[in-house]
Amino acid sequence: MAPAVEHHHVVIVGGGTAGITVAARLRRKGTVDVAVIEPSETHWYQPLWTLVGGGCATIDETHRPESRVMPRGVTWIRGAAGSIDPEERTVTLDDGRAVSYGYLVVCPGIQLNWDKVPGLADALGTNGVSSNYLPALAPKTWELVRSMRSGTAVFTMPAGPIKCAGAPQKIAYLAADYWQRQGVADDIHVVLVLPTPTMFGVPEFSKVLEGVAARYDIEVRFSHELAEVHPDAREVVLIDRSGPDGRTETLSYDLLHAVPPQSAPDWIAAGPLADPASPFGYVEVDKSTHQHVRYPNVFSLGDAGSTPNSKTGAAIRKQAPVVVANLTAAMASRPLPGIYDGYASCPLTTARNRMLLAEFDYTMRPRPTIPIIDTQKERYDMWLLKRWGLPFMYWNFMLKGLA
Repeated sequence: MAPAVEHHHVVIVGGGTAGITVAARLRRKGTVDVAVIEPSETHWYQPLWTLVGGGCATIDETHRPESRVMPRGVTWIRGAAGSIDPEERTVTLDDGRAVSYGYLVVCPGIQLNWDKVPGLADALGTNGVSSNYLPALAPKTWELVRSMRSGTAVFTMPAGPIKCAGAPQKIAYLAADYWQRQGVADDIHVVLVLPTPTMFGVPEFSKVLEGVAARYDIEVRFSHELAEVHPDAREVVLIDRSGPDGRTETLSYDLLHAVPPQSAPDWIAAGPLADPASPFGYVEVDKSTHQHVRYPNVFSLGDAGSTPNSKTGAAIRKQAPVVVANLTAAMASRPLPGIYDGYASCPLTTARNRMLLAEFDYTMRPRPTIPIIDTQKERYDMWLLKRWGLPFMYWNFMLKGLA
């Protein structure tokens, strides 16, 4: 074991949405000696990247310096975690530094596995290929959408858990709506490739989205995945997962918006905290308390945790108070009081001025939280919430531990 160059009572791995929110809440509860391990100098509000790709927001609106969101009184360890030894209670950084901890919160985010689809990594940013899952490419998506006047546009979603599972659909709807407004929709064939047998996992929302796809005349390929990209030929190979034979089909495209398979970071998946039964390597925690099933002084939340909820910022907003309550109780040797019920929400932009707010929990049934109005319908006020309300709440309340 490398010698620990510093020690902190609570160490948080990851300074994204989950890490900053938990750190802020811990400080508000009076917890001292909290450290956040985070290599990036920039903090991103990722939910707006879809709107950037759809031409409804700018990339400059989506980021701030990490130093501005780091809570006061929290030590920022500027580096990338490379391994965790829960027996020795040590996190080792990529540069060889080691940090010991009393309690650990693991939330390094999710890994985008571009190389899992042959040809995709090399195609990004060229030959009509883009992805809103990278901030450098979200503006490129809008360039491609804006300049397209005819041809075939393909939008894909991978199998397995991904962050913001509605994002692959949302950009298709924003693009289709734009093409309708420009009067060129009849000349553009839109193909939406989904690995699932339905539009969405909650039937009530799936029905609404079926109507949205029909309105835009989008061809939906259910139970299909992107298997290969041939950028020079502008072709994709799709595989049909609905049967045992895995039939493939080659489809030409003029615009391709691709979303890669995703997993826990490799170093998490290869380490002792990972769920050995999961092919994605997520940190193995109790789905209700977020406490690690084998190491009681370790907690995890956000995209890298094994909880079977949709991986969204709204889920983190509900998980963070549970983690903080349970972590505080664990430090005081008290029973864990916090229970997470799997709440998540997916703001599904269905047009350039309409949004469907899909809220649900572990039961996979609608779980509306906004009184009076029907959020299960496409609404303009929900669009305003997505475009302006949620970013304001994120920067001014959530990251400060107030929401």
